Amino acid sequence: MSNPGNIAGGHKATINNPKVSDEAKQHSKEVLDKEFDGGNVGGDNTDKNPNRVAGGLKATTNNPNLPEDTKKEAEQKLKDMGA
Repeated sequence: MSNPGNIAGGHKATINNPKVSDEAKQHSKEVLDKEFDGGNVGGDNTDKNPNRVAGGLKATTNNPNLPEDTKKEAEQKLKDMGA
């Protein structure tokens, strides 16, 4: 059976692809709304290891290839985590 996250991701990509017809975009929106609660297929983040999340956020803040607003967002998330 197909992974629901992959299916929803394909529909999200269809909606955001400028080369796709309006009819196809509408169909993908309907599928997401009807079958995937608007595309919300991810579970909660309670099962993630907080140390690994903090490490990823710290790496984001130090990545020279990322824009400043992304780095500031990661810094804020770290503060919110208490890290």
